[in-house]
Amino acid sequence: MLNYVLDSAHVSGGWLALAAVGIAVLAYFLGCFNGAVVVSRYILRDDVRNHGSGNAGLTNFYRTFGGPLTLVVILSDAVKAVVAVLFAMWIAGSISPELITLSKYWAGLFCLLGHMFPVTFQFRGGKGILSGGTIALMMDWRVALVVWGGFLILAIATRYVSLGSCWAGLSFPFVTWFVYQDELITVLAVIIGGLILWKHRGNMVRIAKGTESKFALHKKKESEAAEALAEDQAEPETSTDQEPREEEQADQVEETSTQEEPAEEVSEDEEEKKLQEGEA
Repeated sequence: MLNYVLDSAHVSGGWLALAAVGIAVLAYFLGCFNGAVVVSRYILRDDVRNHGSGNAGLTNFYRTFGGPLTLVVILSDAVKAVVAVLFAMWIAGSISPELITLSKYWAGLFCLLGHMFPVTFQFRGGKGILSGGTIALMMDWRVALVVWGGFLILAIATRYVSLGSCWAGLSFPFVTWFVYQDELITVLAVIIGGLILWKHRGNMVRIAKGTESKFALHKKKESEAAEALAEDQAEPETSTDQEPREEEQADQVEETSTQEEPAEEVSEDEEEKKLQEGEA
């Protein structure tokens, strides 16, 4: 396979290795720019990895924070994959057009590694579905059709995003082999798909046990509504607690008033007696 690459490149092995290393380094550090972590830590001041599943991905970010900043996460994770693949295509195209497809898979692999294991965030990254899906779109429309088609069907039908993600990781190497019939490219596709499946191993266990969380739109709003409902239900209890106290205070006022009335009557009787004694 290596001889095939060298023959296709029509350049020395040293220049080819330098180009491969340059693509890998740039793609990896682009992948390290994790949108969910950057937005949550530096804009919301609350690391998404401290909430929910602890994953630094789009799904956990949406479940935790929601809102328009979710679009920022989507764009950042998609754009970095596009830039990494385009850079690889530019480098490979300047060497040999026959290396462009291989360079796309090479850049996609290292961009995914940066997203999953970012050196900038203690190697705690996401599961690579959005970036991986963008990479599939950059490869070939047939690859994207199989990967994205199965993902959307399973995610919508079952509401398990992780199930669609597992389909994407599993189908990616097979459709790559079907489209390109190239051993080296397929090996890279197997590694990419294997990484996605490895990152979703816990989800697969939970799906088998029936404990996996299902995706729901506007989950944050529903939780806020539930909290508001709980507060509304708690208010009558406090009001009923206050009513007996008010009644007790009223009873105390009446008792004191009834106690004061005889005292006033006694003082009036004493004054009448004094007047009668004075007249006498």
